[in-house]
Amino acid sequence: MANNFKTFLKHAAKDYYNQSVNPPVVRASTIIFKSMNELRKTQFKGKKDPTGGHFEYGRQGTSTTFSLQQMLKKMEECYHVFLTPTGFGSVFLSIFSVVRPGDEIIAADPVYSPTRLLTQDFLKSFNIKTIFYNPHDLSTLKKAISNKTKLIYVENPGSNTFDFQDLSKIISIAKKSKIFTAIDNTWGTPYYLKPIKLGFDMSIVSATKYYSGHSDVMGGSLAVNKKVFKYVEQANKITGLRLGPDDAYLIIRGLRTLDVRLDRHQENAKKVANFLSKHKKVKLLYPHRKGSFNYKMWKKYYSGASGLMGLKVKSRNRKSILKFVNSLKLFGYGYSWGGFESLALHQEYREVGDRNFLKLERDEHLVRLHIGLEDPNDLIQDLKKSLKFIK
Repeated sequence: MANNFKTFLKHAAKDYYNQSVNPPVVRASTIIFKSMNELRKTQFKGKKDPTGGHFEYGRQGTSTTFSLQQMLKKMEECYHVFLTPTGFGSVFLSIFSVVRPGDEIIAADPVYSPTRLLTQDFLKSFNIKTIFYNPHDLSTLKKAISNKTKLIYVENPGSNTFDFQDLSKIISIAKKSKIFTAIDNTWGTPYYLKPIKLGFDMSIVSATKYYSGHSDVMGGSLAVNKKVFKYVEQANKITGLRLGPDDAYLIIRGLRTLDVRLDRHQENAKKVANFLSKHKKVKLLYPHRKGSFNYKMWKKYYSGASGLMGLKVKSRNRKSILKFVNSLKLFGYGYSWGGFESLALHQEYREVGDRNFLKLERDEHLVRLHIGLEDPNDLIQDLKKSLKFIK
């Protein structure tokens, strides 16, 4: 990247042709040409350079989506970026691109629960087997490898339990056996971690979260290296996954302030984490304790931390946990995260997923917090009042 990340976000995707700071929204199903000769030339250019934004039909995108792709490509420092209508669309595309009947997937145990349903249950009927490994014991990953293993799928940190893994070791294991790798990097985004540069073949980000930043857009991105590009390009054409230009425009607009927002999310989260770490009934699932394995693995790979964290709360009274969550006044209750507002969720078992390596005692409960852009002192006071209900 030619400029500092922060400077790049402010200057990328400008449109000097239309003299607009942000690219215009171009909506199209039919891409119109002046002649058949011009159409054929565009098709030829597209075959010669499939990353170059040579559109012959609206399903391939428009100049608006191409602007976003180019912006993300430089942010990710990758070969190409594919756009999908949702973050989970990018999860699906990464897996569908490289896995076929008879293959096996090895996935991190704490993956997003819909990812687990896709791999463990849905793909089973297609004769695709998924084995889960312990994120803190990579010998379980090594033991799971067979001549059928096609993909190692990582989510870092782990969904809801925030397990940080030794990413370089995972990449090394995969390369020795010539296995494709994919990582869900939504928590860190390429602002804090660049997976393709690290050695992953595919990197997923739910653009619904921090890219958008305003809780009003759905979208996903899949960054790839050159080795895996042809597989993903073919799968993308077949599935017809497409991000609309209006959503692409809003994501570009959100990206302008990604650095400013993430810096503040991190600053606020650190203050809240410092407060929560002192509560005797709360175990904080966030990279704050310097002696911990999670902290070491976070520090080794990330340049910062986002605003999403988990709490493991100890109580024999489940109702008191619900009362703690429900009494919060400055935290909304809803799915997703990454917007400007703080959110809280009591995690039901189905939301965590049927895991192999998660051991929760009967008196342990998971709560997820997204620390937004409010005054952190207000959030701390809100939590302080509500924590009193835990018995």
